[in-house]
Amino acid sequence: MTRSIVRMMGQILFVLLGISILVFLIFFATPGADPAARIAGKGAAPEVLAAVRLSFGLNKPLYVQYLLMMKKIFITGDLTSFVNRGWYVIPAIMQAVPVTLSLVFGSAILWVAMSVGSAVLAVAYRNTAVDRILMAIGLVGLSMPVFWLGSVMNLLSQSRFHDTFLFSWVPPLGYTPLTQSPLGWAKGLLIPWFTLAFVYFGFYARVLRADIIAALQQDFVRTARAKGLSENRILLRHALRTSLTNFVTIFGLDFGALVGGSALLAEVVFNLQGVGYLTNQALHSLDLPVIMATVLYSTFFVVLANGLVNILYLVIDPRVRAS
Repeated sequence: MTRSIVRMMGQILFVLLGISILVFLIFFATPGADPAARIAGKGAAPEVLAAVRLSFGLNKPLYVQYLLMMKKIFITGDLTSFVNRGWYVIPAIMQAVPVTLSLVFGSAILWVAMSVGSAVLAVAYRNTAVDRILMAIGLVGLSMPVFWLGSVMNLLSQSRFHDTFLFSWVPPLGYTPLTQSPLGWAKGLLIPWFTLAFVYFGFYARVLRADIIAALQQDFVRTARAKGLSENRILLRHALRTSLTNFVTIFGLDFGALVGGSALLAEVVFNLQGVGYLTNQALHSLDLPVIMATVLYSTFFVVLANGLVNILYLVIDPRVRAS
């Protein structure tokens, strides 16, 4: 276990280094990529470009610019925006992180519970109406873009039926910090949680159902039946547990990506100013320091999620520990 954790940390550092160099070169060193020209504006005079380069440190060699940016991100934390001078990037990201984490953790709990429950019921009632209905609901959710479903939910809860008993409890769009009001925090995020979970759970349910059915054909299940174990225990204690490997793999990828900013569409639709929202604003204005910092933040969580998945394999599947 210790070796796995050390290896995971090494992978995080290596990938962060590689991604940071690659992103920096794309925005600062590729032909035609002149940050000073973007900052100064179209048709800026040469003396204006020279002043901008001097002011932002863009007249220094590339490796010096890179090292200075990494120092400001990881050591001093005083990296400032190119668009809004004096606006510190790292504190802005740290302020946005709780919003994204709140959205993704809540929706992940929902979609895991929904997908595992749906898959187990579908297998237990295989080839019946229950199986077909559950898989059809999952397919409907899988087919819905999150921005469309979110917009529909906003239309229903914020406009058409807001004054009815169904949605009169729904607060205005936005984020209420957990420390300020736990109840307001949960109320404001409940519909975004459900929206994101409904879009994701169908795929997970279908994958897990197929893996459980395959596991029920394995030799260890036949042995369990020969020992006289009940079908429910075989399904829940043996087939389900050993079928979670693919489920956990996909979950790790999706969860890491969502925490890293892929929840952008949900954040924009529900006016949640998380990391994805911040990244979207930076891309529109080509604010390079913000883009660099958010990309590194995203990379960290994607690699961390994959490392935790590898460790989780050891817990859920005894065959991995034996190999």
